[in-house]
Order: sequence, then structure tokens, then C-alpha cells
Amino acid sequence: MDLCGVELAGPILNGSGTFDAIAARRAFGDSLLDEFPFDLFVSKTITVAPRQGNPPPRLWEAPAGLINSIGLPNKGLQGFLADDLPQLAELPVPLCVSVMGFTHDELAELVEAVAARDEVDLIELNFSCPNVESGTVMGADPVETAAAVERLRPLTSKPLIVKLTPNATDPAAVAAAGEREGADAVSLINTLRGMALAPGTSRPWLGAGTGGVSGPAVRAVALAQVADVAGRVRIPVIGMGGVQTGGHAADFLAAGATCVAVGTESFRDPAAGRRVGAELAAILRHERGFSPSAPSAPAAL
Repeated sequence: MDLCGVELAGPILNGSGTFDAIAARRAFGDSLLDEFPFDLFVSKTITVAPRQGNPPPRLWEAPAGLINSIGLPNKGLQGFLADDLPQLAELPVPLCVSVMGFTHDELAELVEAVAARDEVDLIELNFSCPNVESGTVMGADPVETAAAVERLRPLTSKPLIVKLTPNATDPAAVAAAGEREGADAVSLINTLRGMALAPGTSRPWLGAGTGGVSGPAVRAVALAQVADVAGRVRIPVIGMGGVQTGGHAADFLAAGATCVAVGTESFRDPAAGRRVGAELAAILRHERGFSPSAPSAPAAL
């Protein structure tokens, strides 16, 4: 199949930051390359400067999902290019690099540097942070999103994917604004803001106070937003949010998604992407007489 001109073996990718391919290869060896769980790999989000991330604790297991407050720890742009990119380039699938900046200048620096590398096939624009120049979260406001994409679009011919936040009044309007300024695809949903209290106390458990809710708890919200966005734009939509099975992935395709990302489920089952892809292929063969290229059977890493 084709995503923004990039050929993929199937429609399953990972949610940014939910599968550490470098650590997984250390754990599973080169067998990871032979049975890689995804058809496209999306890197952790990188920023211009290195980040330590949020103070611990960083995770809370909710009854139907997970609340994370990781805080985007990463080596920064130069550290990523020197250390991580050469290793990610050895993966057997196309590579999408996720970037986040706090100003348009930072975003431009990231996009120019990443797009210049032949190893990178697509770029994800993580618009979940506030623009320090305006105080507005870029991905929550159509005007902010349009301004950012307008600045970045001339910098590269490589596909730009706008990652939408669900914490917006009208995500479909944000998606349409990105499309008008030249975005090649949109992905959604990112996590919903949530909080957990430490048992027996009135204090927040997470070191940063609040975090992002993901997993099955957000799937119904994600389906609704994917359907709304797919009904508003003509560019591909990448759907995600609580995908655990091939049936869930099929629901996202039915709602209008072109590709589907697996995120929280990979923490429980590192081979979840491969399993979901196999289950989805079987469903499509049975229901529609059509099957995207996908692994014929799940494999345990």
C-alpha cells in the first residue's frame, strides 16, 4: 500500500514513543529485524535541545489504560542524528521521524535537519506543545496549525504528517487548516489529559501532576474524532487510540483511516503490531475479499 508516496507492506505502524526499536533490538537481537512488528516505524519525538523528561513517577496503570507523564526525554537533534538515526536506519521498514518545537524557528531547524537525511522517509509534526511566542498549543488552534505548516512546507518535499491533539475544540478544523497549507497526512488521537491520586493521599501520583491517558479507555473518543477528521479532509488519516486487536484496527479503517497505529498495547505485548496486522488481514479477506500485505501469522519476539 501507499502512504503519502511511501510504499508500505501493510497499514500498521507504531505510536510515537510507544516502542523503543533500539532497546528492543538489544533485547531480542537481529530476530527483531526478521519479525519486525510494524510496516512503518515512527521515532520518539525529538526536540532541538536534549530533554531529561518529567520527574518520576511517570506511569500510572488505569483500569482501562495507562496514564503517562514521560515528558519527551530525548538526546536532542544532534544526539539523535549522531546516535539514534544510524540504528533506526537499519530497520527493515520506512522511517518517520517525529519532531516537536516550541517556536516556528525550532520546528524549521528540526524539519530542515531531519529532511536532509536520506534515511528519513516521512516527518511527523507533533503539535501538542504550546508555541511560546503565542501561548497557544499549536495543534489545538487552526490558525496556529496553519501558520506552522505554512512555515515548514517549503523546507522539504518529504511528506509532513500533522499529529493532532484531541484536546481541541474542533480537531477536524485543525486538520483542514493543516491540509490547506500543504500537510500530506494527519494522525490522531494523541493522549487525553488525565490525573491519578496516590493511594491513601490527596496528592497526585505522577511527578508532573497530570499526564496523558491512552489505551482502551480512549478508543471510543478516537474513533469519533477519526471519523470527523476523515469526513473533512482528503489527505490520509492515521488512526490510533486503544488499538488492541485486528478488529479494533478494522474499526478505524471503517471510520476513514488509511493506516492504524498501535501504541499502549505494545507495552503488554511487544509483538502486538504484527499480531494486529495479521488479524486485520484475516478480517479484510473474510469481509471484503481484500487483504493488504501483512504478516500471515503473529510471531513472538
